[in-house]
Amino acid sequence: MVTVEEMLSAQRADGPATIMAIGTVTPPNCFFQSTYSDFYFRITNSEHKTELKEKFKRICEKSTIKMCYLCLKEEILIENPNMCEYMAPSLDARQDMVVTEVPKLGKEAAKKAIKEWGQPKAKITHLIFCTSSGVDMPGADYQLTKLLGLSPSVKRVMIYQQGCLAGAMLLRLAKDLAENNKRARVLVVCSETTAIFFRGPSDAHLDSLIGAALFGNGAAAMIVGSDPEPAVEKPLFELVSTGQTIIHGSDGALTGDLREVGGPAVLDQVEEKLAVKICKLRPTRHVLSEYGNMSSAGVFFIMDEMRKSSAKEGLKTTGEGLEWGVLLGFGPRLTVDTVVLDSVSN
Repeated sequence: MVTVEEMLSAQRADGPATIMAIGTVTPPNCFFQSTYSDFYFRITNSEHKTELKEKFKRICEKSTIKMCYLCLKEEILIENPNMCEYMAPSLDARQDMVVTEVPKLGKEAAKKAIKEWGQPKAKITHLIFCTSSGVDMPGADYQLTKLLGLSPSVKRVMIYQQGCLAGAMLLRLAKDLAENNKRARVLVVCSETTAIFFRGPSDAHLDSLIGAALFGNGAAAMIVGSDPEPAVEKPLFELVSTGQTIIHGSDGALTGDLREVGGPAVLDQVEEKLAVKICKLRPTRHVLSEYGNMSSAGVFFIMDEMRKSSAKEGLKTTGEGLEWGVLLGFGPRLTVDTVVLDSVSN
C-alpha cells in the first residue's frame, strides 16, 4: 500500500517556486508632482491656506516623486465635494468607487501577466488578491475571478489592509502554495487606489498632506509556480526563502494614519543601516520617482523594472547581472517581510 508520506511527497513540487510572468498597469490619470500642489489645494477649496500649501510643496519636493497615477479625476471630485473636505462623511461614495476600480485594475494587470505567461487561464489553480483600498464581501478576489473567467474551483485567498508589506507577504504565500501543490500555478494580484483615503488638508493633522504627496495608484500581477515546463514557461526569479518578523519596540512606527513620512526616507535608512551601494536601490528609486508609493504593488513594479532594464542592458541575469537579491517589505508596527531571490539567466 502507498503510505501517507509517499502520498504527500507526490503532491509536492520538485523545485523552488518561480516567478514566470509579471504584469503592471496604472490608471490613465497622470499628475505631475511639480504642479500637484496647485491642483490639490484648488480642488479641495483650500487655496486660502497658503502656509499649509507651502508645507505641502516642500513635502512633494522631498518625496523625489516626479509623477503618479490616480483613479480619481477632477470630475469625480467635483461630483463628490465631501471627498475634498478633511472629515466630511463620504464613505459610501468612496466605497462604491473602490469596489469597482480595485478589481478592474487588477484584471488589467492579470491579463498582462497571463499573456506573458502564455498558458491557458484554466491552468491557474490558485488566486491571491490583496488591497488596502476598502473592504467588501464578496471580495475583490471573487470579482476578479468573474472578470477574468477563471475556473469557479480556483482556490482563492483575499488579503485586506496590509499596506506596503503585502507585496512581499504575497510572495511568501505564493511560494508555499506553489511548492506544496504539484503543478500549481498561482495568480498573485495587488491592486491599490487612494480613493478611499483622499481628503482635504488639515492644519492639525498632516497625515492627509503626506498621503496626498506620496501615494500613487496601480496594480500588478504575477504567475508563480514550481517546475516550469521547458520551452513553454520562462522563469524570471526563483523564490529561495522567505521570512517575516516584527521589529521589537517599533509600535507606532508605521500605522494606518501615516505618522511618519515614508518613501525616500525608508530607502535612505536601508542604504545606511545595511551599508549597501546606492546603485542597489536604483530600480526602487526609479519606480518611486515615476509612480509614487503604490503600497503593495510597488515591489512587483520594482521587479518588473529590474528584469526589463537587465535585458535592455544585455546583463547576464534578471537581477542586473547578479545572481542573488533580497526583497524587503515594510508594514504597520513595524513588520518586515523578506524574500531571497535567485535571478535567472537572460
